[in-house]
Amino acid sequence: MAHGKPLVIQKKQKQPKSTKLERGINRVTTRTNNSQAINIYENILNTTNKMLAAAQNNEWDQLIDLEQECRKLTDKLIYNNTEHELNLSEELQQQKVKIIHQVLANDAQIRTITEPWVAQLQDILNTAKCERNLQQAYHPNNKI
Repeated sequence: MAHGKPLVIQKKQKQPKSTKLERGINRVTTRTNNSQAINIYENILNTTNKMLAAAQNNEWDQLIDLEQECRKLTDKLIYNNTEHELNLSEELQQQKVKIIHQVLANDAQIRTITEPWVAQLQDILNTAKCERNLQQAYHPNNKI
């Protein structure tokens, strides 16, 4: 007895065995989820291909839109694909790794293009801020 209450030991109930149909459905569901996961990886790759093309063509608004689309896909992948990752066949695992390598290569190329542009933009903004500060210091009555 613990704290004046009798100790009750409950017998563990046996889980009913799953039927062949249920086991088959589980296998089909896992395969479906695995193929859905690979499809999402492929969609991410397609999106990063488009992002690279947008960066190469200085289409910054398009790049931003595609970046948001890519984020939604990765969120979907993370949300939907926690337990099924462990069940990937060797072939699907290799396909996933290949896709991830391609996505990372695209990302590296995109960064190579965008980082100098971002640095240049930062310089422009800093110059404008300095000019505004000087203007306010020497001509405080002028509104900029």
